[in-house]
Amino acid sequence: MTEMTRSTSSDRPGSWKHSDQELAARRWRMVLGRYAEPALPRSWQDAELDEALGYVYDREYTGRGHRLGGGASGDQSRGGPAPSVLRAVDWLDGARRLFPVSTLERLESDALTRYGLTELLEEPAAVDSIDTSAELGAALLRIKGTISPQLTEGLRALIARIVADIMEQLHRPMTTALSGPRRRASTSPYASARDFDWRRTITANLGNVDPETGRMIVEDVRFMARQRRRNLTWDVIILVDQSASMASSLLHSAVMASILAGLPGLSVRLAVFDTTVVDLSNMVHDPVEVLMTSQLGGGTDIANAVGYAAEAVTSPSRTIVTVISDFEEGGSVSTLVKRVRDLVAQGVTVLGLASLSDEGRVWYDRDVAERLAEVGMRIAAMTPDRFATWLAEVTA
Repeated sequence: MTEMTRSTSSDRPGSWKHSDQELAARRWRMVLGRYAEPALPRSWQDAELDEALGYVYDREYTGRGHRLGGGASGDQSRGGPAPSVLRAVDWLDGARRLFPVSTLERLESDALTRYGLTELLEEPAAVDSIDTSAELGAALLRIKGTISPQLTEGLRALIARIVADIMEQLHRPMTTALSGPRRRASTSPYASARDFDWRRTITANLGNVDPETGRMIVEDVRFMARQRRRNLTWDVIILVDQSASMASSLLHSAVMASILAGLPGLSVRLAVFDTTVVDLSNMVHDPVEVLMTSQLGGGTDIANAVGYAAEAVTSPSRTIVTVISDFEEGGSVSTLVKRVRDLVAQGVTVLGLASLSDEGRVWYDRDVAERLAEVGMRIAAMTPDRFATWLAEVTA
């Protein structure tokens, strides 16, 4: 009878084989959690996975008023231990063993930012072992204001690790871009692969092409010689929108400003704004402190921030004002346009960086951006390392 049932079932269009049905049932049990019992009993081989996932995602049910039981009947004996039985650091150790890195990052982020599992920040060992990412950093900045003061040190330590990772990624490309423009040269005594000038090399060896094979014999290799900038004295004023959608941009801006402030000849001022402006220039060399001080949320008054920057300009022709925002102006757009026009008329270079989401997607108010571009603001959407190249071109 069993064999007949299997055969009949597998012959029906769109039906699964028994093994596929079992796998599908196990996956749905993992998705639905302990509340799927007794309709989808937990497979014995999935016990650890189920408890690790339940530790985080059962909070979705309890947040809606469900009892933290083993199923619809509320049987406490079938669903494994309640979340309170595990310590956060024990859960983290188990999760690291059970899940691949990509899944673990999602679990940790959801635990910390979606389900308030901030006890992870109580344990130094847990903080040190959490896999960091820019996405997690942005999520932490969004919830920073809701975390209790007792967890501030753990939060700071985790953000510091994230900042260190981003700093490591950005420091070399940014400093290289701003170390000086490349000067084209026929030859260079300092030959390196990164300075190889393939265009000029091809041009110099066009006479060495074998007509039979079409191959070029390269006898004269050309490189580009670097010349470090001299007398690079620019005032860079960075205005960062701290509305709720700007978490990722704020994170990278803090690191970017810190790197720029460490370069010779650049005077960097950093301010964050919503409807008010907070000047953080005194801590620009400490991006962690900048991030711990800033507060995401609230309205947006870009015109007010640009007005604040205008008051700080002392040498217009050697000043760059950079506005990092989604350009969703909550104040007067006409006032914003006028203030940007006035700065440009004075000779100030005004740049606009459109916000990037955690996934790298660009989002900004195109209508406002177009009006600002019409009066002289140069607007682009790019990553911080590309911004360094742009800044190098502007200050060349």
